[in-house]
Amino acid sequence: MFIYNVTTKIGWNINDAWIVWMMQEHMPALINTNCFIRYQLLKLHEQDDDEGPTYVAQYFTESKALYNRYIELYADKLLKETINKWGDNFISFRTLLDLRL
Repeated sequence: MFIYNVTTKIGWNINDAWIVWMMQEHMPALINTNCFIRYQLLKLHEQDDDEGPTYVAQYFTESKALYNRYIELYADKLLKETINKWGDNFISFRTLLDLRL
């Protein structure tokens, strides 16, 4: 199992609308690629929130091959949609985690 982890700091001016968009549009769109089986959205605490809160979106996939499929076929399009919608009101970085239990 792998987790595609996207950490995002957003501006306070878009906080409420961004959360709704994430939960109702963006995160379901990633599931609809059939590369991921579930997701969760978390808020980081004990961070400097003066300029805005920080969130972590996690998408769970059953294999590295499915993650690679997402990156190759869908990631650029979804990133462009995100930039078109939110402009420079956010900054993100992405990591891939290997869940070993």
